[in-house]
Amino acid sequence: MNPHYVIRDTSAVFTPALVFYKDLIRQNIARAVEIAGGPARLRPHVKTHKTREIARMELDAGISKHKCATIAEAEMLAQAGAPDVLLAYNMVGPNCGRLARLIRKYPGCRFSVLADHPAAARQLSAALAAAETAVDVLIDLDVGQHRTGIAPGPAAAALYESFARLPGLRPGGFHVYDGHNHQESIHERQAAALAGLEPVLALRQAVEKKGLPVPCVVAGGTPTFTVYARLDVPGLECAPGTCFLHDDGYGSRFADLAGFQRAALLLTRVISRPTPTRITLDLGYKAVASDPPAGKRCVLLNVPDYQPILQNEEHFVVETPAAEHFAPGDEVYAVPTHVCPTVAMHQRAHVVEDGRVTQTWDIAARDRMLTV
Repeated sequence: MNPHYVIRDTSAVFTPALVFYKDLIRQNIARAVEIAGGPARLRPHVKTHKTREIARMELDAGISKHKCATIAEAEMLAQAGAPDVLLAYNMVGPNCGRLARLIRKYPGCRFSVLADHPAAARQLSAALAAAETAVDVLIDLDVGQHRTGIAPGPAAAALYESFARLPGLRPGGFHVYDGHNHQESIHERQAAALAGLEPVLALRQAVEKKGLPVPCVVAGGTPTFTVYARLDVPGLECAPGTCFLHDDGYGSRFADLAGFQRAALLLTRVISRPTPTRITLDLGYKAVASDPPAGKRCVLLNVPDYQPILQNEEHFVVETPAAEHFAPGDEVYAVPTHVCPTVAMHQRAHVVEDGRVTQTWDIAARDRMLTV
């Protein structure tokens, strides 16, 4: 295990605990700026860390644009001083009114949102017009994931045109998320991303010919970050998120993300040694994301040759020939496979600097509502 991760005094750290390594986070931010060619091309996604403090670290690095998925995340960013926030989610139902209240409460922040259907656009328009305010709307384009979005083409062009007509809405650009592109080969990932981008650029040309502005194209996430960062496309913004904390899910698969460090770990303790070759940790699936398959939800850094046996809500059982070297109370460090939902399971993170816990940071936007 990298000795950099060792915490000298854990007497006040109750496990299982989320741990952030501040200097590694700072290095990851700098690496993202380097890949993008400067902070102006970055619009990092806050859903990975959900903390005001990391948002401020990004602002200190010159990153002025941010992306999020919930109104709570958007409000947290505004509270941190972010001047430009894309709420990359379709606003429907009561959330349309909440968005209007958010815009009015934080006039120093320029908010934008997504829409991919005429009905959603009309709901949003009605709420904003009633509140006598307006918002930039990016059309959410489906380039193959089929989760949300509308395929680039005539229907998408018509929807984008409607943003210019509906009260309270302004055409704000394109949103192009290709979360299905997880090819381990950078060459295959690049080919897939560029194939998906081709009809997007054709759509942009078509709507601009009609006099509609497309000021930005917000493209990709962490897996395709290095692809889009190389492109010379006017207004293109890269929107990685995971790499600011990094995890084993991406770190073990994508060689082109070299330079990012795993900056968020879980500290866990042995609570039992039920057999001579088995130890049980207090790291159940209420403390680490369970969307990876059982046995692949984390990597234990200081347990050799272990084999996952079972995981329950509060227990993680592994077999290891080194079990005799562990006693109840001994500490184990784990890298989550999927860091984003893992962070959301914890109320706060213990922040480590120079081997010591110096403070705790609230995972503020894990709640769905702050004040708005």
